[in-house]
Amino acid sequence: MRLPIPSDLSAVLHAGLWRSVGSLGIKVATAGLTYLTYVVLSRTQTADEYGHFAFGLALATLLAIAAGMGQPTAILRLWSEETVAGRKDKAVDAVQAGSMLTISASIVIALALCASTWLVLLVVPLQGTANHFYGAAFLILPMALAEYNSAALRAQGSLWTALVPRDIMWRIAFPALVIGCFALGYVFSGPDALVLSASLLSGMLALQFWSAIKRGYILAPKRGVTRTYWRERGKIGTWLLLGAVIETAALNADVILVGLMLNLESSGIYFNAFRTAGLMTLFTFAIELVIAPMVAQHFHAGDMRKAQAITALGAGAGFVFSLVVFVAFVGWGDWILSLFGPAYEEGTLVLVLLSLGLLFDAATGPSKIVMMMTGHERAYVIIFGSIMAVGFLVQILVIPTYGIVGAAAANMGARIVAQLAIALWCRLRIGLDTSLLGVIAIRTIKDRTAA
Repeated sequence: MRLPIPSDLSAVLHAGLWRSVGSLGIKVATAGLTYLTYVVLSRTQTADEYGHFAFGLALATLLAIAAGMGQPTAILRLWSEETVAGRKDKAVDAVQAGSMLTISASIVIALALCASTWLVLLVVPLQGTANHFYGAAFLILPMALAEYNSAALRAQGSLWTALVPRDIMWRIAFPALVIGCFALGYVFSGPDALVLSASLLSGMLALQFWSAIKRGYILAPKRGVTRTYWRERGKIGTWLLLGAVIETAALNADVILVGLMLNLESSGIYFNAFRTAGLMTLFTFAIELVIAPMVAQHFHAGDMRKAQAITALGAGAGFVFSLVVFVAFVGWGDWILSLFGPAYEEGTLVLVLLSLGLLFDAATGPSKIVMMMTGHERAYVIIFGSIMAVGFLVQILVIPTYGIVGAAAANMGARIVAQLAIALWCRLRIGLDTSLLGVIAIRTIKDRTAA
């Protein structure tokens, strides 16, 4: 039976669905290529070297998000907010200033990581190599700029130019080169793999920049507008930065913590389990890439019914996809992890625990995006951040006794509580139900005066 859809919502949902399907196609290809990369590296490297790569990648990812200064999320919101208000020049300034801030902060953080690593080694020499810290430093700028460019292009209506160079071409080139070199007898160490990844991503960013400029998109940094932009919008960027760092820490800090408290081999096992569990969120993430600017546009224009319809679409489609993948992990998780090698099968329980937490993430829908796009970034930081921080402290207490299983259980519990809390905030304070029940709210929600 076909559900009746009001005519004013049909076009919105149709556009959102088909763009989401296109985004999903890119993200499915991305996930497959990323998974192939991890399998290739884990098969060609020793467990210790792969642990160095996993640790360095997690560290670089976390620091790259910090270097982004909240600008990827900010531009998704500000472009829609300024263009809806008829201030196109302000929207352009926001893109250019955000790019400049991202580049500057990335360079500073990368240099700080190198300097701090060098200073620590003078006092406390490591038994093994510390090159994975330097490898992570090389990766910070290209990762941060890739995230910002993708967001800036999506805010302007681009999908393929925003995603294909980083998500497809980079991830094809990286494993292909690793396999080719392995066939010739050269095996990349963990730090070598990080530097190779940074070099290839930098090349793809250059290609993306050329393609974007050719198509008339705004992407180039500009110094003259940065100070004014930061004075007017810096407070928003600060809270968005904290929110992005907290979300990224929830996905990467575990790997770093396990590596520091246990060993790099355990860090590699946990890394593979977490990255595999992340496949559950493919459709949710693909939808969020599309609906973030749509939610911002409709909310700030006062079209609450359209905003609610978009979030309901995201919650329903994302949960169905996540549930199917979760069932597959429960039934065949050990076989899936064995693709990385026999030593990684012991991460099966970790995979199931982490996946259960992410299943609740899907059930509560795009609550984070709704809070960020509607001006409630401070509440998101306080609610989600405080709960995940408690979970992180619990991990520190349980890892020495329960190892990676304890880390996964603490992450699962914290994520479930945090997602339920921010979904409830969206319902009570913003007026949008981001959960699976949001489809019911479409009938009763009322439009309001434009923000």
